[in-house]
Amino acid sequence: MNWPILSLTLFMPLIGAIIIMTLHREREQAIKYVAAGATLVSLILSLVVAIGYDRSLGGIQFVESIPWTADLGVTYALGVDGISIPLLLLTTLIGFSAVYASWNISERVKEFFSLLLILITGVMGTFLTTDLFIFFLFYEVVVIPIYLMVIMWGSSKRVTKEYAGMKLTIYLLIGSAFLLVGLIALFVQSMAVNGAPSMDLMTLAQTEFSQSFQVFVFALMAFGFGTLLSMFPFHAWSPDGYAGAPTAVSMIHAGVLKKIGGYGLIRIGIMILPAGAQVIAPIIAVLALGNVIYAAFICLSQKDLKYIVGYSSVSHMGYVLIGIAALNLVSINGAVIMMFAHGVMAALFFAMIGNLYEKSHTRNVDDFGGLAHQMPRLATGFMIAGLASLGLPGMVNFIGEFTIFVGAFSSFKVLTIIAVSGIIFTALYILRTLGNVLFGPRKEKWDHLQDLKGPEMVPLLVLGAAIIIGGIMPFTLMDLINNGVGSLISQAGLMQIGGIL
Repeated sequence: MNWPILSLTLFMPLIGAIIIMTLHREREQAIKYVAAGATLVSLILSLVVAIGYDRSLGGIQFVESIPWTADLGVTYALGVDGISIPLLLLTTLIGFSAVYASWNISERVKEFFSLLLILITGVMGTFLTTDLFIFFLFYEVVVIPIYLMVIMWGSSKRVTKEYAGMKLTIYLLIGSAFLLVGLIALFVQSMAVNGAPSMDLMTLAQTEFSQSFQVFVFALMAFGFGTLLSMFPFHAWSPDGYAGAPTAVSMIHAGVLKKIGGYGLIRIGIMILPAGAQVIAPIIAVLALGNVIYAAFICLSQKDLKYIVGYSSVSHMGYVLIGIAALNLVSINGAVIMMFAHGVMAALFFAMIGNLYEKSHTRNVDDFGGLAHQMPRLATGFMIAGLASLGLPGMVNFIGEFTIFVGAFSSFKVLTIIAVSGIIFTALYILRTLGNVLFGPRKEKWDHLQDLKGPEMVPLLVLGAAIIIGGIMPFTLMDLINNGVGSLISQAGLMQIGGIL
């Protein structure tokens, strides 16, 4: 395929944002249709990429490369493999759904959808580029629209939206500062070893760095990406960020923004710095246990629906971190599928919560009861997301959790056994929340609430289908992921790594 399909996929939302900027602010329907059309085209193109990827050949495919800054070895380089394609699909699925989850936005519509499309472009770029500098550039692009959208359209009962936006931004920038130091160190050391500047990920992966250097830089990467992935104890920004953000930003934040951290640890940390990964991985695994147990336990005391899903996401990211830290084929496969699974589940949860809050103006669990009577479609969305969250077999989250536990057990036996207990806490707070909100005696004060209809159904149909199809036919993603992870860890020499903790 000679046409630049990855560039088209990447920049279609940005083109949509530019078109929206040229429209008059009163043409709200046209603005929404442009946003929906741009994200739909991007989704279709990402499906074409996933279907067209040659699994028998493997490796990085659909490569695009244009030299940008020769003195720094920076190239506009795009490419995908079995690790990045699922995350590309995740971004386009959630981006398309987020537009429809925001269909009833009436305040500053033009600015909202412009920033949303720019945010989607920034997140997508981190998964598509194969140049470290361009990766960091796209990562920085993400921060600005998120901050603006939280402080302008956000809402939170516990903290102000300004506080939530600033806290989120500060944590992201602190993480990016550590990443920048690591990036500069990699550039300087690779030029010293190779004699030529390069930011190409494959070139850096083939460079022989000393073990001490790898440990130092991987520690920086682990802190930077770990903060983005809300690794315990650097997770405090995440639930407040969810609660303060508008629905679409909560969906993208939980669905794909966090996944940049996991993807970076795998693609940049493990692939380029395997010796450093072996040293730091046990520390990550121990901290991840804090995610799994502590955050799940905190969920039991929460009453705000967004905080419940927020702390639940922190807990689920602990599974991803344990899978990455185990450093073997099965566990990293599980981490990648878990990132996809959690993304669609959390995005569906936040879409349903946002719709309910928009109509009821409350997110307190105790205020509701019996909503399934008058809102069966909304209840279906809550049930699909909730049952996926607790790892029900037949849904894609079960595949991720099971694979992580199987892979991690060979490396961290005790930690894995303890981490499995997180499933019990998850079942407790999810089933209790669903029961209190959806079932039981009907409360007459909510009889006026209207069920999902029209555009509001899109997130339920798209994300619900992804959860169920991925669970019933896991081979649709697992074969692809196994291809990418197998190539990566074979190159890094980690196939037989095992632990004793």
